[in-house]
Amino acid sequence: MNGASTDEPRWLTDREQDIWRSYRHATTLLEDHLDRQLQRDAGMPHIYYGLLVQLSQAPRRRMRMTELAKGAKITRSRLSHAVARLEKNGWVRREDCPSDKRGQNAYLTDEGFEVLKRSAPGHVAAVRQAIFDRLSPEQVEQLGEIMRVMTDGLQECDANADLPWLR
Repeated sequence: MNGASTDEPRWLTDREQDIWRSYRHATTLLEDHLDRQLQRDAGMPHIYYGLLVQLSQAPRRRMRMTELAKGAKITRSRLSHAVARLEKNGWVRREDCPSDKRGQNAYLTDEGFEVLKRSAPGHVAAVRQAIFDRLSPEQVEQLGEIMRVMTDGLQECDANADLPWLR
């Protein structure tokens, strides 16, 4: 045995630490940028916009609340709070699930769909300005491949995890 414990952490190199910090800084700035744009232009945070998008893409603009939480990667209690706010605006409505009396569906109302249609151009412009206009076509492809590799690896790790949106 070489004396090194297999339980010791594999510390990041200085370069990896720089990259990690850059990633954290960029993702924080990006989320803040998108949140501010949507608050200014549509009166909603980015997370609410994502919920409206999910519902707009679902059959009949309806999804089970558990599936909506899973897609948004948020707890069911956080989703319930968000949906309550969206209901108050008239953008979403909850309905009992016909196939399961214990479950509920969230339904994107016509008013919610109109808000989404009005806010989408500004949101896509903010995304384009923040990411795609700054990268070369090759960098866009590299970013896409990096995100796919990360997503695939994390989904494999999380397959048996006790994730809040799976409870």
